[in-house]
Amino acid sequence: MFSTSDFKKGLKIEFKGEPCEIVDFQHVKMGRGGAVIRTKMKSILTGNVLEETFRSGEKFERPELESKSMQYLYFQDNLYYFMDTENYEQHPFTEKQLGDARLFIKENMNVTAIYYKGQPIGVELPIFVELEVAEAEPGFKGDTASGGSKPAKLETGAPIKVPFHINQGDIIKVDTRTGEYVERVNK
Repeated sequence: MFSTSDFKKGLKIEFKGEPCEIVDFQHVKMGRGGAVIRTKMKSILTGNVLEETFRSGEKFERPELESKSMQYLYFQDNLYYFMDTENYEQHPFTEKQLGDARLFIKENMNVTAIYYKGQPIGVELPIFVELEVAEAEPGFKGDTASGGSKPAKLETGAPIKVPFHINQGDIIKVDTRTGEYVERVNK
């Protein structure tokens, strides 16, 4: 059980029969009445953002979430197939279950699959992944000083903004939480 005093960003609670992750919260003390907590939560199942207000001291159940270490194998028939690294069973995931994570997954990548009451609901990627730039306009001498960016496409098909000095074939580090360029990786 969690209380409103346990709230912090990233905490997962059960709310109205579905698992939610707290995105933001604010403790508000009223003049005469008790304190309230204004909360912004994201539904883990649907991705919807909910804004709720709770009285101080309210209790919430811990959601039945289970994590499994998996390896991405291949994409076929609009399904992404992952292998459980403990028992070698294959599990298919849909595009909806993966969300934006599908833009940064490449073959043989290890991820953490999230299950809710035994049903797969998504995957958590490593914070940083190294991917090859598949398409980018060539850089020109003097471009590095301007500090601007240009559009590029990664080997997974994900669009990204990169600095002018990045060329096709370069390996770059990408932050999977924001989808932004971090740095070029030396080969």
